[in-house]
Amino acid sequence: MNANEITFDSLPQAVAYLVDEVAAIKLLVENHQTPPPEKRMPIGIDDACRIIGKAKPTIYALVRNRLLPCYKNGKKLYFFEDELLDWISKGKKKTLLEINTEVEADYKHAKGIRR
Repeated sequence: MNANEITFDSLPQAVAYLVDEVAAIKLLVENHQTPPPEKRMPIGIDDACRIIGKAKPTIYALVRNRLLPCYKNGKKLYFFEDELLDWISKGKKKTLLEINTEVEADYKHAKGIRR
């Protein structure tokens, strides 16, 4: 559609055309801005030891007790770095400030329920 062709009578068609064009441009921009998914590469037990900071026997014990996320193919263990880092972050100890904030929030919530 040419800008010179737009009249009051053709305004609804022009707006519909522009909406379609904007949607197409938005789709193109979104497709080009999203990075392709990164291919995760498994790591071996030596790298897992380095990431976690534990010795091999400790890693084997954690795997045996199903506490550490891992994959097994034959006799070899494989890990993914992001899963190990997530496992570490789940073991975070709360600070006194975090504990006090939770207690206060629970107290206010419980106090509001009793009313």
